[in-house]
Amino acid sequence: MEDPNEIKKLDLEVVNRIAAGEIIQRPCNALKEMIENSLDAKSSLIQISVKAGGLKLLQIQDNGTGIRKDDLPIVAERFTTSKLEKFEDLNGISTFGFRGEALASISHVAHLTIQTKTRSEKCAYKASYEDGKFKSAPKPCAGNQGTTITVEDLFYNMPQRKQALKSPAEEFTKVSEVVSKYAIHNPQVGFTLKKVGESGFALKTPVKSSHNDNIKIIYGSQIAKDLLPMELEDPVHRFKIKGFITNLNYQSKGRTNLLFINHRLVESMLLKAAIDSVYGTFLPRGAYPFYYLSLELDPLTVDVNVHPTKHEVHFLYEEDIVEKIKMQVESTLLASNVTKTVYKQLTLPGAPDLDETANTSAQDSDRTYAKDMIRTDISVQKLDKFLIKPEKSVGESPKLSSKKETKLSSVIRMRQNIEKKCSKELHHMFKNFVFVGVVNRKFTLFQSETKLVLCDTIKCSQELFYQIMVNNFENFQKIQVYPPLSVKDLLVISLETEDSGWTEEDGSKEDLAQRALEILKEKSPMMSEYFNLHINSNGELETLPCLLENHRPPLQYLALYMLWLATEVDWTSEQECFETFCRETAKFYSILPEEDDEEVLSFKTKWTVEHVICPAIRKHLQPGDKMIENVYELTSLGKLYKIFERC
Repeated sequence: MEDPNEIKKLDLEVVNRIAAGEIIQRPCNALKEMIENSLDAKSSLIQISVKAGGLKLLQIQDNGTGIRKDDLPIVAERFTTSKLEKFEDLNGISTFGFRGEALASISHVAHLTIQTKTRSEKCAYKASYEDGKFKSAPKPCAGNQGTTITVEDLFYNMPQRKQALKSPAEEFTKVSEVVSKYAIHNPQVGFTLKKVGESGFALKTPVKSSHNDNIKIIYGSQIAKDLLPMELEDPVHRFKIKGFITNLNYQSKGRTNLLFINHRLVESMLLKAAIDSVYGTFLPRGAYPFYYLSLELDPLTVDVNVHPTKHEVHFLYEEDIVEKIKMQVESTLLASNVTKTVYKQLTLPGAPDLDETANTSAQDSDRTYAKDMIRTDISVQKLDKFLIKPEKSVGESPKLSSKKETKLSSVIRMRQNIEKKCSKELHHMFKNFVFVGVVNRKFTLFQSETKLVLCDTIKCSQELFYQIMVNNFENFQKIQVYPPLSVKDLLVISLETEDSGWTEEDGSKEDLAQRALEILKEKSPMMSEYFNLHINSNGELETLPCLLENHRPPLQYLALYMLWLATEVDWTSEQECFETFCRETAKFYSILPEEDDEEVLSFKTKWTVEHVICPAIRKHLQPGDKMIENVYELTSLGKLYKIFERC
């Protein structure tokens, strides 16, 4: 065996350069830091010049308070700031947070020059920096009040980072996005952005403008026309939010989301998902809204320094606050007077789209008959929405921070088989169906275009859960079983039921349960690794896989499920093992809880069918040809019109 390598302390220069690379990842990161410094300095005008997307030159000039001459020697050193003196001051910091590394980091990866003048000083001073230290001492020069920071040859000493960046044009686009967002959030400040060597401005906003006017200047009049003001103040969680969201007439193929938390430009995946879920009810797939929101929280509840680029923040009661914002977005949309009605005429496959031919001539446009109009759409709201508060992420598979990609050929073949057998006609039907109502434990009514269809809920959900098992292989969150349940006791209970098929010829129930337990204990490592179903060394069930958010399998069938795993799963070969395990698990998860009256369903079960299972079927199911046996066309609008005509 080889001896271990000696642990050595890195040179300070290497440490600083590594830290700088984490903070300044591209030109727009450096610019964001400098804009925040200019805003902290109470600037009313910020002028930015860029060359080669910011890689050759990135200059920002403001008319703020400036930097004192005596502070210039340490201004580019790490952990220097004018914002706090002791650790406790972090709790009440109300500016853009603190890390004390912005200018220091830039000086380690670029040539940094600062020219500055305060109100009390007679002239400006200019100094250059390298690796956080003076490259040249401050020299007096002419200049107006404020600060000009010039960053040249960014990443000149990090060629790998420079090569990994996008083209100058794409980097300029990202720089422009940062300037645009800060200009909208700070309408009292005038912003200009230009490319060096060009006469015009790439972006220019006036001083003392408004949020709405700047949105119009930067993103166009169409967005400004469709904006809805939104505001909410909550004394319980001590936050307030205000901003603008677009109404339902606005649709964009690209995302444009502006979120500021305590005046810092950040992203919140939780809030983004919540707002997407609201608009997803109204807008077609692939269409996105525009929104600008400014969220203000008590600084005591916010941790501002959890990300190297200050890209994220964490705060207390995050889920509760996001839920309240989501409800306010929904209320704002529903309260607006803007309505949107779309009629679509059914056409034969291959026929031209009506939108393309509507304006050609009066002769070419056919009349849309009432019997061919689709009266509902999957995005249409129902009265239930105003009576029931849906839980978050209904009908969605649980999200993981990072998904494992399986390399098992058997699982890959199972996935390919699902895709191969998928029926285009049925897939189109399920993707576009509209929920009508629950008939009983077995059947659900839905509308597919102009047809009224009866669907075998259990059979369809059974196939849905099977496909989720296959497609999410190795990527399941868990349902905690607490307290853990004795698997042997469950097996004995299952053998007492008629569904087990036990007869005296099979032998003692106790012996059968013990043998089944040994099988499941032996296979527990595999079930735990691939499916998050864990049986501990004491023979107790600790976890089950979570297949859909807000869905739990019926626990009254848990004992029978344990028996199915022991007796119905083919443990002899990999392919058959995974296939039968997924099938038996899907059968268990698709069972709806029984009531005293088999035909009567509880409110909770009906809600689960409508808001969890049916949306998941619509989104995830790839139905095979054989599933045609599980859907029954009851009638259609055309047939009903014929009946009415005879009457």
